[in-house]
Amino acid sequence: MAYWGILWGGSDAMNITRAVITAAARDDRHLPLQQLVGRDRHTKAALAIIVEEAVAAGAHEVAIVVRPGDEADFREAAGSAASRLELIPQTEAAGYGNAILQARRFVDDEPFLHFVGDHLYVSDAAATDEHGGSAATPCACQLVAVAKAEACCVSAVQATREHMLPYFGAVGGQLVPGRRGLYTIEKVLEKPTPTLAEEELTVPGLRASHYLCFFGMHVLTPTVFDLLEGLGSQGQRQLSPALAALAQRERYLASELAGRRYNLGLTYGLLTAQLALGLAGPDRAEILAQLVDLLAKQPAGE
Repeated sequence: MAYWGILWGGSDAMNITRAVITAAARDDRHLPLQQLVGRDRHTKAALAIIVEEAVAAGAHEVAIVVRPGDEADFREAAGSAASRLELIPQTEAAGYGNAILQARRFVDDEPFLHFVGDHLYVSDAAATDEHGGSAATPCACQLVAVAKAEACCVSAVQATREHMLPYFGAVGGQLVPGRRGLYTIEKVLEKPTPTLAEEELTVPGLRASHYLCFFGMHVLTPTVFDLLEGLGSQGQRQLSPALAALAQRERYLASELAGRRYNLGLTYGLLTAQLALGLAGPDRAEILAQLVDLLAKQPAGE
């Protein structure tokens, strides 16, 4: 097994300055354009919140892979961050992995941070801000810190109930000795059935009927582009098979972060994400009071 961190000069090589966001899926491409109120009380598109997360983690250049014709809408949705964007059209609807492959020139043979465009992230990792107050360390910052420390690819994961397996890729592996929430990835499967997951992806230490599912956030090395190319051009080129091959070629870890992912594409996904953002901000008490009032008004028996 080749170790990318060794081949590329150790942890110094894991200096993440670029991020790639995929947002070209036919059915979900509108989700990053939806407006929400962020933790800072400012109304903005989901895309702007994702870009802010990338920039906070050190990615000062951000590529967004979009459907042709959507460029103007995404640039507008990015708000004040629009100047740091490169919009890359995916001219052929050939799958999620093909969308990532479109960013190969942009990445320029460097490690990069990758987000899916239909997830938002809410951190609960406490930190101290520049004024000495309390702040939350963004999930992407946590992930990049792990990648730098371990000098290898890392995918964020979240322990997920088996009924949610149809929505996520999942991994199997072993806990890194002495490291809580850090796993060596041995297998990757895209949206496995509960039966297959039980056979192939059981991870020691997880609760029963829970599996490590992708968080929608990865630090990857350029090796992934070669692996995606190797999948051929027939049909839908997906990321999970390339990541399965990556686990056999390089040291590849999964990290549970202090935070939660919110899939905007699920039923009530936008509502759930908005509630999570609001409850993580300064208006938590007011929102909770309104929720209690709303629940109290429901008819008896409902």
